[in-house]
Amino acid sequence: MGLTASLTDAQPVAPAGVTVDMVVVGLVVVGAVVLFVTEWLPVDVTAIAVMVTLILLEPWTGISPSQGISGFSSPATITVLAMLILSAGISRTGLVQILGRRIAAFAGDRLDKQLLATIGVAGPASGFVNNTPVVAVLIPVVTEVANEGHTSPSKLLIPLSYASQFGGMLTLIGTSTNILASDTAARLSGQYPSLRAFGFFEFTALGVVVFLVGSAYLLTVGHRLLPERVPPAEDPVDSYGVADYLAEVDVKPGSDLVGRRPSAVAERAGNPVEVVRLVRDGEAPVNPAVDDRLEAGDTLLVRTGDEALAALAAADELAVARPADADEALATPGSEDRPVVEVVVPTTSFLVGETIRSSSFRRRYDATVLALRTRGDTVSEPLRDLTIQAGDTLLVQAPPRTLDRLGRSREFVPVREPAEPDYRTEKIPHAVAIMAGVVGFVAVPWAALGGWLAALTGVGGLAMLAGLQQDILVTALAGVVAMVLAGVLDAGELYDSVDWNVIFLLAGVIPLGIALEETGAATLLGAGVAAAAAHLPALVVLWLFYIVTGLITEVISNNASVVLMIPVAAAAATAIGAEPFSFVLAVTFAASTAFLGPVGYQTNLFVYGPGGYKFVDYVRIGAPLQLLLSAVTVGGLVLFRGI
Repeated sequence: MGLTASLTDAQPVAPAGVTVDMVVVGLVVVGAVVLFVTEWLPVDVTAIAVMVTLILLEPWTGISPSQGISGFSSPATITVLAMLILSAGISRTGLVQILGRRIAAFAGDRLDKQLLATIGVAGPASGFVNNTPVVAVLIPVVTEVANEGHTSPSKLLIPLSYASQFGGMLTLIGTSTNILASDTAARLSGQYPSLRAFGFFEFTALGVVVFLVGSAYLLTVGHRLLPERVPPAEDPVDSYGVADYLAEVDVKPGSDLVGRRPSAVAERAGNPVEVVRLVRDGEAPVNPAVDDRLEAGDTLLVRTGDEALAALAAADELAVARPADADEALATPGSEDRPVVEVVVPTTSFLVGETIRSSSFRRRYDATVLALRTRGDTVSEPLRDLTIQAGDTLLVQAPPRTLDRLGRSREFVPVREPAEPDYRTEKIPHAVAIMAGVVGFVAVPWAALGGWLAALTGVGGLAMLAGLQQDILVTALAGVVAMVLAGVLDAGELYDSVDWNVIFLLAGVIPLGIALEETGAATLLGAGVAAAAAHLPALVVLWLFYIVTGLITEVISNNASVVLMIPVAAAAATAIGAEPFSFVLAVTFAASTAFLGPVGYQTNLFVYGPGGYKFVDYVRIGAPLQLLLSAVTVGGLVLFRGI
């Protein structure tokens, strides 16, 4: 269709009559969007609730129990699960981290080189390893590059997240959203013959253009829009202002606190006091139990504000003072082997929605939370009863064995690498070979190769090479088995490698897409869009779908946005006589590149706390980028695909 064609020329189909089925499915969609936006329930729980609702309302939604649970057996869900495991295998070898350090070694103290190193590692790596773990493993590397180069980490961490999103659009497996969009397009192929599953390098040419343009923006304009929220090379204890809230409380002989639990000190001050450590005879217990009884001469290191400190100082039997040096106070005898580190709380963490007290964090990890940064602000009030949110950053003091557990767990994302990272570097060749095999079997055109060899050699049997062609689902699962057999991953690590909330989210929202299609609600919405934009060129409608999808992705899951928007986009394209496949790709690109806030994409959330960012920082750098890439993507689709 020509670029100047209008919707009037295409004579859009008038919307069919609204049925009860459409209304019911529409109400379910509205309810799902409300829950996704408000986060009254975790997004994966919301998705499962949507699935159950669709099944219970089968007479109107058309979703039978077997269709309702079909998301769990969907090729998209299983492929994403397998790719998450493969990505974990690559991460376990330390390959991405090693590449990051080596490429960043040339950066020095020049910001342009640091940015180039960050983008140069994160982008290409995200094309073949899921971009979420890429960012998780590179945060410590990039933070170290910034600190060694006397640059604020704030200048590099948002570019790290954005570059991983650019890279995710280089291949089919760069992001789970691509895989889900491919599966959705394949399911719609019966209704729209031009739609089909994506090839492995289906949109690589356009992805390269997006990557280069986005990278150029970050290197020239973007970093200038980012403030230095976190000073370069600042000690975490200083960065979080821990010294303003630490105090040492000495229990004098004759105090009525002798024989009582440490919590009695908090009661004496009116409760806004948290005991960090109990020091007795110059030695600090590893983790003082709540049943420990105070003795004369004990020193309590507490976290408290000025008002509570004054209340304690008023007691004659207590000697109270702010330590002159917070680092020195935290490193009193017996605690030299308990470093202070930062960890990010991702959406997968058990801490989300819990408090430090209710989660038994101290007992579970033998660790003390010294400070917390949430939504860009360091919290000054008591922490133990504060509800933890995804994206919060904790400043934790713990022994090395605990830090190793935190680094290995999917519950936390470390901001700095451990002194001696435990990578399986000897397995790098195995992991690379397995990943190359997974990609190769999908990417190589076996049928064409077999035909070419048969014609060249005259051996007709070579045409049977076409039988080697497999889709990404089969090769990814084969890769998982190979990872275990090669020792890249232990069998017990498979389950820990999977981001289960993503799997349940996919399984829950897939039936919603089916209901939109089968009840005709998607067709009705698409025809309505076509009628509403009756005087706009098809190019403008394509751009509007990109923009709307991008905005929706900022408030609900990117996977949910493609499930909702792809059927509508395909229907609207058909109604105006445009090419549905181009509209599907526009939605896919928009859903996989969310730049306007920390919640639209998990990688943005990972860097929120370590960069000390405010919400406005994402808007300041992301809004121009979103508009720029909307024009580049739509223009590229017209050039490469036509509309």
